[in-house]
Amino acid sequence: MTLTAATPTLASVRQALAESFRKAGIDSADVDARLLIAHALGIDRSAIVANGTRALNAREMQAIDALAARRLKHEPVARILGGKEFWSLMLDITPYVLVPRPDTETVVEAALDFVVRDGLRMERLRILDIGTGSGALLLALLSELPNALGTGTDISTAALAVARANAERHGLASRCTFVACDIAAGLQGPFDLIVSNPPYVAHGDIATLAPEVRDYDPAVALDGGSDGLDGYRAIAADAGRLLAPGGRLIVELGAGQEGAVRALFTKAGLTVGKARDDLSGIARALSVTIAP
Repeated sequence: MTLTAATPTLASVRQALAESFRKAGIDSADVDARLLIAHALGIDRSAIVANGTRALNAREMQAIDALAARRLKHEPVARILGGKEFWSLMLDITPYVLVPRPDTETVVEAALDFVVRDGLRMERLRILDIGTGSGALLLALLSELPNALGTGTDISTAALAVARANAERHGLASRCTFVACDIAAGLQGPFDLIVSNPPYVAHGDIATLAPEVRDYDPAVALDGGSDGLDGYRAIAADAGRLLAPGGRLIVELGAGQEGAVRALFTKAGLTVGKARDDLSGIARALSVTIAP
């Protein structure tokens, strides 16, 4: 795609870019256009509106065109920009990790509710994030719990490198470690708080996902096996040895999975609480404890 105009300005280019995104079926066309133009030109998004009549030169147009071409292939904006904000933390994003979703913040909210309710915010809590990816869940919790210590696991060493870099970026590296393993193999508990956003898409459903997810998120972070529940089974099998008495395990759920995951954890002898809904009203975070 090439954006051309007799005298391209910030306003005309933004409008043309947004329209091209809409025609490509991109819902967030206007927001994406502003973000990509700001990134290409190294300016603040507010400057696009404030300086709408500013003319753009050929070099600036080429920079915008290059980013627009990537978005028109449905590459997520976060991947084009190389970062995504999660829980007010800007996280580096690479092809080796999921782009953190706002829905996943529901897990953080549920975890902090547990900690605050039990008066544990200032305690030296031990936190485990299974399948940490970019480190989003673990780093969000460490940023809120000043005395907590954390461990993040991932089967991907490339993902762990991203998580370590994000921990360093936010001054949290001294309070967390990262371990390459499947789920939590070889780890010694107990942990006071365990969180996880495991792969939960049924293998046969991956082809039906939006191209932003299907074509760009790492398959290992999506594929939950034939029924989407393999990750939950593995976590349930380890929960008893990893979770401290009185501790809490909180997992993210895919849409419509609450009943199946609840049954799975119950069968494993765990006590399952009420799920917390995300902003769309979907059961998103399920809390589990060790049965007394």
